Amino acid sequence: MAELIPIAAQIGDRTYRIKVEPKDEAVVRKTLQQINDKIMELKSVYVGKDMQDYIAMTMIWYATQQPATTSTASTQEDPSIRKGLEILEGLIESGLQE
Repeated sequence: MAELIPIAAQIGDRTYRIKVEPKDEAVVRKTLQQINDKIMELKSVYVGKDMQDYIAMTMIWYATQQPATTSTASTQEDPSIRKGLEILEGLIESGLQE
């Protein structure tokens, strides 16, 4: 198993220090970018909510989105979505423990 590397994962207005395997770093960073892009999109649509609302709406969107590359005949799960959900779950758990 490869040594874990620390990265700063920013979601919304908070930064979390997480450790990832080097092979997963690009996927994690891409996932974080998608999450933050969606938060910004939702902020422009739903003005006046707090950050926790935007993050919750983003998590629901992220958990329910269908990969664009999946055909109707194939319902295999996208590994990047699974990894992104695991990251979100870990960040939520660490946030609840604060």
